[in-house]
Amino acid sequence: MSIKQDRMADRIRIILSELLLREVSDPSLHNITVTEVKLDPELMFADIYVNALGDESREKEVLAGLGRAKGFLRREVGKRVRLRNVPNLNFHWDRTLERGERLSQILSHLDIPPDTDTPEATHDPDHTAVD
Repeated sequence: MSIKQDRMADRIRIILSELLLREVSDPSLHNITVTEVKLDPELMFADIYVNALGDESREKEVLAGLGRAKGFLRREVGKRVRLRNVPNLNFHWDRTLERGERLSQILSHLDIPPDTDTPEATHDPDHTAVD
């Protein structure tokens, strides 16, 4: 993404986070985190990634609530950013945390013996390398 895209994406993420926290009264959208916003080069489409931290079972409920609030959220974003066209908001469930947890579980169950083939470096202050 360009610098302009990055700045605008970050601005939209902050605005949406504030709107969800303070102005949206839908109970299905409580405790939602906007984790990332990605904008296309023309700033016409915004992919918004959200998560209900610690509660992956709420995915359908949250995405349905965001679908209902989409018009309001887009209108409010339009009031707060200076763009000729307000991007179309597309909401997605962020699976990064789930994948990270799964990867951690897999790694913790691996039985990898310590590497004994590499000689341990000995620190001898009196020893100097000679060519």
